[in-house]
Amino acid sequence: MLPLESKARVPLTAVSPLLKVMSLEEFAGSGLPIGKMALDLRDAPEEVISTSLLDIPWGALLPPDGTVWPESLPWIKFEGDTRIARPGDVIELDPIRQRVAVRYRRGDNGNVLFATERCNSYCLMCSQPPRDVQDNWRVRQLFDLIELIDPTEPSLAISGGEPTLLGEGLVDVVRKCADILPCTHLHILSNGRLRDPGLHAKFDGAHPNLSWGIPLYGDHYGLHDYVVQSEGAFAETLRGIYALHAARQRIEIRVVLVRPTFERLAQLARFIGRNLPFVEHVALMGVEPIGFAKAHHRDLWADPADYAAQLEAAVEVLHSGGISVSLYNLPLCTIDRSLWRYAAQSISTWKNDYLPACSTCAVKDQCGGFFSWVTPAWTSRAVTPIKDA
Repeated sequence: MLPLESKARVPLTAVSPLLKVMSLEEFAGSGLPIGKMALDLRDAPEEVISTSLLDIPWGALLPPDGTVWPESLPWIKFEGDTRIARPGDVIELDPIRQRVAVRYRRGDNGNVLFATERCNSYCLMCSQPPRDVQDNWRVRQLFDLIELIDPTEPSLAISGGEPTLLGEGLVDVVRKCADILPCTHLHILSNGRLRDPGLHAKFDGAHPNLSWGIPLYGDHYGLHDYVVQSEGAFAETLRGIYALHAARQRIEIRVVLVRPTFERLAQLARFIGRNLPFVEHVALMGVEPIGFAKAHHRDLWADPADYAAQLEAAVEVLHSGGISVSLYNLPLCTIDRSLWRYAAQSISTWKNDYLPACSTCAVKDQCGGFFSWVTPAWTSRAVTPIKDA
């Protein structure tokens, strides 16, 4: 696991906070402005590092280990693991706190455009607890970030908080991606509770490869509203799903497998098949033990070994109804072998880890593993090395 932030020596004179880390080889073919590049010379031969090269007005420079350059040069030095940023990544400089954050990592499976900290739900297991702040400024920041992302990037999520609280700003972000990243699959993670009744229509044709991931936690309003801690959310979410479908949007339903939801999982699967047959995918997801979930462990935690029957029944209902289904965040040893073909390696690289028991497992390379912050309290009793693939 590589962290997304690091303490670092950051030049106080940094002109642009967002920079594309660039090798010498890639620099030659790049059309980005020089001031938007952090030239990575950490592995460069000593003979190519000349005064004329360093005098170019780079956004920043990453010097070879052990090199000390004059303060007049905008060089960055990471503390700790220097692999935190490599060529192709986009970093954000914080000269005040003397930190560097990675906002895009080339080759990662979990790159996210973070839209807002605000949310109109307060889910019991929320991994990103919302804050009531005005952060519409993020739209401009996302524009700058999008311009630095690899045009070959296969997929990006847009998340929060609740992205639709940006209103027209979210539409603008999607359209910016259409201009810069038309081949990238955009997946908006939303609760579907669209405050603006006309917002859904503005996404029709906004990007050639756009989809939505929307949670639904029960086949009854009381169950869903309890999990998201918001009265009326079930009706608003369904209304939003139907509105997005009317706007020709592709929709995925997400179900986090906590105690209140797994108890009626098969009924929820049947509800989706009857009432939302147009959804293209359903993700049944193990809980991420962070954020609000940590405070609600007793009410939420359910060992996958205890809901095996419900999980198998729900998968069978969805599969037989022609709806694609996947299992996220569930290690292979915690589910029946008949479900392995549905299990995805879904945990983002930067927060993915394995337990000591995994070291001798025959299927470790195919298994999604665990969240890095998993503790024994959130670990299934079924975790054990699998001896045969």
